[in-house]
Amino acid sequence: MRFTEMLAPGLACYSPNMSRFRRPLRLGLAGFMVVAGIAHFLVPKIYMALVPPQLPAPMLLVYLSGAAEIGLGLALLVPRVRRLAAWGIIALLIAVYPANIYHAVSGGLDDPNLPAAFANPVLAYIRLPFQFLFIFWAWLCTRPDETTVA
Repeated sequence: MRFTEMLAPGLACYSPNMSRFRRPLRLGLAGFMVVAGIAHFLVPKIYMALVPPQLPAPMLLVYLSGAAEIGLGLALLVPRVRRLAAWGIIALLIAVYPANIYHAVSGGLDDPNLPAAFANPVLAYIRLPFQFLFIFWAWLCTRPDETTVA
């Protein structure tokens, strides 16, 4: 038995019987990343408000992170680079986490350009653990498709 099977038995990335879930997980994450990336270009003011004031050029950062989300999401669909893309998504999610922390500790954002969900400080804190779920989701996509250990 592999160490990872002992840690989380039955998850799609570990169990040969559950391997049929790998593709839907990957497609779901790819779709999520592409849609989120497109949103950076459609409503950049929302994302600009999340950029901590210590960082320069918030609009550029929003566009770069949006482009990265789109590119990495699409790369998940390419078998040759899908595992690397999943690791890239993990790195991106870790890189933008400080913006989520800033959003929460600043008490939500009092900005008329933002939807009510972004202005609510409680929801800002609730969002924080979800970033780890997205990281885990991306990590599931880093697992090889083979069900045998080399």
